Amino acid sequence: MIWIARLAYVGILLAFGLSPAPAQTQLARTFVSSFGNDANDCSRAAPCRTFQHAHDQTLSIGEITVLDPGGYGAVTITKSISIINDGVGEAGALVSGGFNGITINAGADDRVSLRGLTVKGIGFGGGNGIVFTAGRFLSIENCTIRKFTGTAQSQFIGHGIIFNPAGDSDLAISNTLVSDNEGHGISVVRANNGVGHTTQATFSFVQVYHSGLHGIVLSAGNTAGSINAAADNIVSSFNAFSGVAIEGTNIILLNVTRSMVSTNGTGFSSSNDSGTIAVGQSNVARNNITWSGRVFSYGDNYVAFNFDGGPPASLGTVAKK
Repeated sequence: MIWIARLAYVGILLAFGLSPAPAQTQLARTFVSSFGNDANDCSRAAPCRTFQHAHDQTLSIGEITVLDPGGYGAVTITKSISIINDGVGEAGALVSGGFNGITINAGADDRVSLRGLTVKGIGFGGGNGIVFTAGRFLSIENCTIRKFTGTAQSQFIGHGIIFNPAGDSDLAISNTLVSDNEGHGISVVRANNGVGHTTQATFSFVQVYHSGLHGIVLSAGNTAGSINAAADNIVSSFNAFSGVAIEGTNIILLNVTRSMVSTNGTGFSSSNDSGTIAVGQSNVARNNITWSGRVFSYGDNYVAFNFDGGPPASLGTVAKK
């Protein structure tokens, strides 16, 4: 008799032009598993198979938990959410065809956290690892982003991490490896028409290797906002252009401490007349050019074996306080 009552309930709803309640409701915490199924509700007992379906079944400010190693596909994030893998093994996405592994296009006050994920390109048209276009804050922790190709096809393909907001958006990357990408390793670029907005970025224990362009680059044009950034205990090496660079015409301030920038085309590069890179307690060695442009030293760096013979005589010094 229960099914008869349910049919009657549905009939009443339809008579009034209404729809029955959905079979699945969103959860505050959802789960993905390599043994899961996207027909499930993403609960612990019935996990989903992909990040995207889990995202769609998760409440805003909720969390997706990875249960076991596996490839969980690309995902577009449109709300505050965390995707967490805390030590179950390699979990993430393989990317090809010019697509992004993880895209964040969230609301102006949304916070997104990514932890313990591997995002890897596998050729076939290239792609990008993580691309952020909108949201309030992105944190990336204990992740690996590598092997993205495709700069020959487009300047927007082949990068590890692209952080490209128009509003007030902040970025924090820690304990993360970005390697073997044909474009930039990490690119923080203020979008045009973002005048009056500021991006704050921090990099801690970040390693960037073998980028086809810059290892880490910050860029802001005259119609974009400003960037204030700090990097501590980073390694940026074997990059074709610069290990660390700032570009554009708007204000960019970058402070780098206790880091190693070696074996790059240029160690530190600033082509921004309104910006400054300040470097302290860092190892700057075996670069073709030690540093160029508005790069200042705290006077306590280890600078040796660069192929231009060392820093230029005009290098400024920042007073230590």
